Amino acid sequence: MNRSNALSKTRRIFGLAMMASGIFCTISQFTNGRGLRASFSQGLAYAATGQATDDMPQVQSAQAETRAVRGTLEATFRGILTQAEKPEWVGYSVDEIAGDRSMCCGNWNDGAGCGTCRLENDHDNWTSGSKKNDGQAGGTIKLEGSRRLVVLFRVEAKQVDRIRVASEDCTLDAGGLPFVWLTGVKPSESVAFLTTYVQGAEFERHEHHNIGQGALSAIAMQADASADRAMESFVHPDQREELRRQAAFWLGVARGKEGLNTLLRMAKSDPSSDVRAHVAFALSVSHEPAAIEEIIRMAHDDTSSHVRGQALFWLAQKAGKKAVGTISGAIENDPDTDVKKKAVFALSQLPKDEGVPKLIEVAQTNRNPEVRKQAMFWLGQSNDPRALQFFEKVLLK
Repeated sequence: MNRSNALSKTRRIFGLAMMASGIFCTISQFTNGRGLRASFSQGLAYAATGQATDDMPQVQSAQAETRAVRGTLEATFRGILTQAEKPEWVGYSVDEIAGDRSMCCGNWNDGAGCGTCRLENDHDNWTSGSKKNDGQAGGTIKLEGSRRLVVLFRVEAKQVDRIRVASEDCTLDAGGLPFVWLTGVKPSESVAFLTTYVQGAEFERHEHHNIGQGALSAIAMQADASADRAMESFVHPDQREELRRQAAFWLGVARGKEGLNTLLRMAKSDPSSDVRAHVAFALSVSHEPAAIEEIIRMAHDDTSSHVRGQALFWLAQKAGKKAVGTISGAIENDPDTDVKKKAVFALSQLPKDEGVPKLIEVAQTNRNPEVRKQAMFWLGQSNDPRALQFFEKVLLK
């Protein structure tokens, strides 16, 4: 197995880069001192509370307009759909879940903000970066309060054909299409509306612009408690396996402690070994400290050799002394030879100062000839001087 191939899905899925956006309080014109004092007081209260706004982000190449939600989000959106014969974009913003990551759509410059999200591009450019943005690249500086997530729908022929998310400091290029920005969207109504697309038949399709998966990512990044409840409902054993796998990833990468708690339940109770194997991956991308302990448990105790092997692989990506002990234990004690061989491969994924000595030890001492052969193969791939010395000793005996 090639490490880059094994991790390619992770790289494709990750579209996570950091954002910073801002609040500007502008005092326009005042007819008298009383109005000035009132407006100034409101500005101070706004800055103190860090209240988030649903102001339209920067939009270019678009015929843009703002509309307030009337009634419910779903009712307002359905009204737009009934008249949407030609393509157009519809968007709104909600609070984004806290965490050391954010969605950045297109043209990422490390440390310099999100750049431009080209909505009509055939490929969604999800990229990642560290949290370095200090308001450069035309972005504004948010002093306090929640970051905002922009949720975007492409509509045509009276139906939605694409759902995307972006950072609020992205510039959105609509490719010359009409752009409708909705204000007054309630977070719980956003989650409920997006859930209808997650649960639709479109989720099983594997075309590039998968509406259901776009809706799932939008829910996963929202801060509202209703998003936690929705995500938990998506991993119920009665749901389709593909949905459970995809939801597990987002639980790990975005939902923090609540997401970890749900993954812990999945790891012990999901009936599908394929889903549990994906849970091991989801745990590996979680930033919660307890996640690594659960991967170790899965590597030891899961009834499926496939799951144990995958847990060992992702454990190796986390590295560290705990990983070495668990991997070595699997080589010695797991009853399945295939799991032992996967554990040997996991050693090859560790930093060389940890992995190479253990591989040499396995090649010298393990009683299983298949395991020794596997260790020697990965030593040969390591290009490490210690491996060369080991082979010289073996061949010159």
